[in-house]
Amino acid sequence: MHLSRSLTLASLAAITLWPAPAAAQQANTAVYRCPGPPVLYTDSISAAEAKEKGCKLLEGAPVTVIQGPRPRQGTPVPTASGPRPADSKIDPAAQRARDGDARRILETELKKEEDALAALQKDYNNGEPERRGDERNYQKYLDRVAEMKAAIARKESDVAALRRELAKLPPAP
Repeated sequence: MHLSRSLTLASLAAITLWPAPAAAQQANTAVYRCPGPPVLYTDSISAAEAKEKGCKLLEGAPVTVIQGPRPRQGTPVPTASGPRPADSKIDPAAQRARDGDARRILETELKKEEDALAALQKDYNNGEPERRGDERNYQKYLDRVAEMKAAIARKESDVAALRRELAKLPPAP
């Protein structure tokens, strides 16, 4: 207990003494947040310019700018759409086999999800499923009906997503 109290007091003393120069420096500069497609935070404009551009003064909020690494001069930046080396191309027959495997897997998943959806809809019975013996309390029944409705909506969403994925694949040969 005594050790944690002394650490806390030492930490508090260090925190109160350390930011003093930064606070004095920030007191002299006003930081503005300017609207626009890229939101701009700046301290290099005057109050009149800020008012003209619709900028708002940020009070008591320090702004930290972290700069990313810059690319070296003369080093080409790789692009995703750029040309690829010849040895990294995939054999068309291998690609067709992969596409066929992907189509088969997605069709199997779609069939499974459609069957599960049909079973859920059958149990749901257009919003009036059979009451079970443990549902003497009507609220329990209503909760189960709501859960069933949500499960059906999730399954319908899953089926739609699988159909979208199948549509993205090239047609089967």
